[in-house]
Amino acid sequence: MAKVITIGSATVDVFVECDEANIVSVCTKDHSKDFMSYPYGSKIDISDFSSRVGGGGVNTACNLANLGYDTSAIFKIGEDIYSEGILHFFKNHKVNLKYIIQKKETSTGFSIILLSFQGDRTVLAHRGANAEIKENEIDFDAIKEADFIYVAPLNGDSNAVIEPLVDFAHKHDLTICFNAGTTSLKKGKNHLDKILKNAHVVVMNKEEAIMATGIQVRPDTKTEKFSQEVIHTDIKKMLKQLKVQEYQVIVITDGSKGAYAYDGKKYYFCPTFNEFDVVSTLGAGDAFASTFCAALHKTNLNIGLSLMYASVNSGSVVSQFGATDGLLTFAEIEEHLANHKDYTYLEC
Repeated sequence: MAKVITIGSATVDVFVECDEANIVSVCTKDHSKDFMSYPYGSKIDISDFSSRVGGGGVNTACNLANLGYDTSAIFKIGEDIYSEGILHFFKNHKVNLKYIIQKKETSTGFSIILLSFQGDRTVLAHRGANAEIKENEIDFDAIKEADFIYVAPLNGDSNAVIEPLVDFAHKHDLTICFNAGTTSLKKGKNHLDKILKNAHVVVMNKEEAIMATGIQVRPDTKTEKFSQEVIHTDIKKMLKQLKVQEYQVIVITDGSKGAYAYDGKKYYFCPTFNEFDVVSTLGAGDAFASTFCAALHKTNLNIGLSLMYASVNSGSVVSQFGATDGLLTFAEIEEHLANHKDYTYLEC
């Protein structure tokens, strides 16, 4: 059984659903953007309320363990009621917590997730301990023993540990999967390239890719019909710009439209697996990215099939309320694919 170690955030997520949330779309010649809005100054009744344990480090560790990997997690929490909830949650998951960091003087991460009637979400996040991981708190000896490492987004001061962590993993011949976060992206391309140069798999969503490359995805005009292309010209430009090493695979996810990948030779497009109804999109990105990395290992670098595995698993996750409730095993993913033989990917 391959050994994987994940590093990322751990939070208690409080879900608030409100049917009165408005979705406002703003479109200009160069780009479009959606906003969730509520009447200013109003008191609004919520439709539903619940809490779950989440965060990129938690979600990806649970997923990789569920897929059959010997999984250890690195994340930082406090010693409070929220940390108790996180530790209790892991009693039902086969994840090694020997290397987590727990400090009394900090607070555990906490998020409020505002859900729309469409199932999409806006997250209000208190980073807490997630933003305070220090390099000297990480057990680097544990990393040496792994086969691959999955680096989920790390924000605040914790972002500073990514570069030395990835350098260390590269020197010890680990396969490195990197899911970029906004803190890394805001530091600019020079900083990002120091991490990208050592990563074997890089996954980010379209908005993050725009931030990383500065390339906007142009809408159709009277003379240019980008929507008729299998992969938008500007998406191809992003994928090519983000690939800085020959051995890398770059993936950009695009919500309900699907996902794109590039290995230096071919571009790949995989549509969304639409068997499942959308309840909440929280955790879909973590499920997709970590499943893709695991599937690459399982399928001996079959990029197209790995995109399909990832799409099925993330589709199952969005059909459930929590970020880890819908996670599937490889056998369950394969069963879904066997029952939908017309579902496939495209190469160009």
